[in-house]
Amino acid sequence: MQGIHAAPAAIAHAPLAQQLRVRRATPDDAHDIARIACSVGNSVQDPVRGFLVHNYASDPLRSRSEFSRQILETDHFYVAEAKRVCGFLVAYDKERWLEYSPGWVSQISWHPDFDPGDLDRFVVIEKTAVMAGMTGQGIGSLLYDHLINKLRLQRVNNIFAETVISPVPNYASLEFRRKQRYELVGVRYERLGDTTYTCLVYRKRVPGVEPSV
Repeated sequence: MQGIHAAPAAIAHAPLAQQLRVRRATPDDAHDIARIACSVGNSVQDPVRGFLVHNYASDPLRSRSEFSRQILETDHFYVAEAKRVCGFLVAYDKERWLEYSPGWVSQISWHPDFDPGDLDRFVVIEKTAVMAGMTGQGIGSLLYDHLINKLRLQRVNNIFAETVISPVPNYASLEFRRKQRYELVGVRYERLGDTTYTCLVYRKRVPGVEPSV
């Protein structure tokens, strides 16, 4: 499901964060990425620890293949690693995202004060995940900082991300949005199988990049 992700709260100065490095993902990372996704994307959706909506654990081999493809087609696919990959972030630029999800803009009930000009140059966070049991150590924040640095160089000025609030609220993701000072700009509904998910749409401006004119 696009835009729905686990984003646990992170402590920027935790000891593990000092050992981590963030880099561009390669196809060789697909096994570890799938392992992380399976740890937080399974039949248990824990609102406190955070979760991925898709049940990656139901078919790990297929999940690995999907991540291998995504690594090659996505400009922003980053992993955080110490001795082993322990978290990842996937984001799509505007053009690729609207190819992937062409109805996304029209599906959102935008806040009355939202400026459509903020849709000129943006990326959408499709997934963020940290290995189960390793949250709260600054991994998520480091991944986002790396993305922001890349976007600043590309003069991309807006980041959009979604958080599920129904049928199971992702409190961990909501807390991460608050700490990262995201602004709530809309609501979107998406039906998967027999379930309709309610998603809050958030926006964060990239520091140091002027708004579109």
